Amino acid sequence: MEKRFMVQEGHLLAVFNSAHRVMKAEHILKSLGLPVLLIPAPRQLQTDCAMALRFTDDISEQVMETLEREALLPAFVSAYQGGRFVTTWEKTAETDLKRGEKHDNH
Repeated sequence: MEKRFMVQEGHLLAVFNSAHRVMKAEHILKSLGLPVLLIPAPRQLQTDCAMALRFTDDISEQVMETLEREALLPAFVSAYQGGRFVTTWEKTAETDLKRGEKHDNH
């Protein structure tokens, strides 16, 4: 029997802080016809909700623009490269400010 892996070389995983956010993001992205897949987050990725959205690099710009527009940016995005996960994007205060959220720095 052929072994099938949930994540293969080149896949990207968007990891969220809550199951509600990841499921909402999946619904929105799929409603736009984007081929994303909700999967259990691999153990190597430390997550709060144990789920992630898998997608490919060719739609990553559309995915991230949509998530930003919907105020659903993930905590981080990792790429599976060379048998390990490499963080390629991480949510910061700067990305929040870019979205127009107000932060009180006092």
